[in-house]
Amino acid sequence: MTISCDVLVIGAGAAGLMCALTAGQRGRRVRVVERSNKPGKKILMSGGGRCNFTNTGTTPANFISANPHFCKSALARYTPADFIDLVDRHGIAWHEKELGQLFCDESSKLILRMLLDECADAGVDISLDCRVDAVAHEGEGFLVDTAQGRIAAQSLVVATGGLSIPTLGGSGLGYALARQFGHELLPTRAGLVPLVLTGTHSERLDGLSGLALEVETTSRGQSFRNAMLVTHRGLSGPAILQVSSYWEPGEALAIDLLPGVDALAFLREQRAARPDSELRTVLAERMPKRFAQRLCEHWLGDRPMKQFDEPMLAHAAAALSAWPVVASGTEGYRTAEVTLGGVDTHGLSSSTMMSRKVPGLYFIGEVVDVTGWLGGYNFQWAWASGRAAGEVA
Repeated sequence: MTISCDVLVIGAGAAGLMCALTAGQRGRRVRVVERSNKPGKKILMSGGGRCNFTNTGTTPANFISANPHFCKSALARYTPADFIDLVDRHGIAWHEKELGQLFCDESSKLILRMLLDECADAGVDISLDCRVDAVAHEGEGFLVDTAQGRIAAQSLVVATGGLSIPTLGGSGLGYALARQFGHELLPTRAGLVPLVLTGTHSERLDGLSGLALEVETTSRGQSFRNAMLVTHRGLSGPAILQVSSYWEPGEALAIDLLPGVDALAFLREQRAARPDSELRTVLAERMPKRFAQRLCEHWLGDRPMKQFDEPMLAHAAAALSAWPVVASGTEGYRTAEVTLGGVDTHGLSSSTMMSRKVPGLYFIGEVVDVTGWLGGYNFQWAWASGRAAGEVA
């Protein structure tokens, strides 16, 4: 038996649910198929279970894409304020943590419940544990073979996400469908992901796992000031995750361990004021004591301030301003929050997200070559792109 609907959405994540409820509110018969046993798994784990559901400072500049203008239309037509209105209507309490990042006061479950309630009110059918086996474009619609039977739909929306965190449902299905229908794909890689250190760099930080300090990371002209965390395999924390989306193995990565401070001037002042103090003692007032000690042992020199002549002081300042750490790679898709690259946006309409090659076919959310910074931006892209497709599908 073939089930018929107007709009079939593949993927019950943030973008897919937003698209489904939007289309359903227009009176369209909408069905969502999700291969996992639960909808919105990434929503549930976001923000440590509090869901960083948007960022009030969202602009197109907060996104990475080979076509940087593509995201402008959708983001302009569905803004953070629009989503906040939806959250408020459902009585969900929220707060701003930092840098425009909005979180639920209680649980990310409330955001998922809100989306599912909106879908239910709009008459959307959601099928879980429903693997997609084959998709065909027939006439003016699509035939989709699933683990639960065949579905015929006028419009097909691909909201499968990317390759990140496969345990939460990440897969390559969306890319395979894009290729099937003639779309170009841009190379994919892990984004917003911890960096791995090996060899000497790893050995020098051994035993410091769990230590955090404020830094400023820079790669390809992009700088991020936030916390860095030493892990048992390398480096993580917001500042590292942010810059990881720009950095590639083999490239230089500058880490300023004294952000906002003229390191050379600071060291000169300390040498004049505290000549008998060890450099590790001076630095321990601005970063964790054990980290300062390890820095001095392996990078800066372990001696009293008065023993640093000008060349030595300049060397230490340079190392503090651009810590010469070399990462060997990233943790990969296993822990990456997003997937960079994906469906080439030149093959999509920026206003509707519809394929320029196959009428009625849409690609939204993470599967598309639009990747946001850490801090709620990727959710806002999911809401905006899902809304754009849902308004016309």
